[in-house]
Amino acid sequence: MAVLSENEIKEKLKDLEGWQLKGKEISKVYKHKDFVDAIAFVNKVAILAEKADHHPDILVNYNKVTLSLHTHSQGGITNNDINLAKGIDKTK
Repeated sequence: MAVLSENEIKEKLKDLEGWQLKGKEISKVYKHKDFVDAIAFVNKVAILAEKADHHPDILVNYNKVTLSLHTHSQGGITNNDINLAKGIDKTK
């Protein structure tokens, strides 16, 4: 799987609300009602990520969940990251 160019990433992010390019990854902050709701969301993401065999970095700060995606083996952002971001947005 090839690493996407910065222009390709920016074009694909137009279809992903709230996702931002930060260096060699894309990230998004999801706000939830409370901590329990945030953890429930993380559990949904975990199942989706495991099925895709593509795992985000996850940071939980009370009711906020920050997800960061990049393809470790490729050293950048690939279509796997874009596809997982789309799937994650559908779980919200």
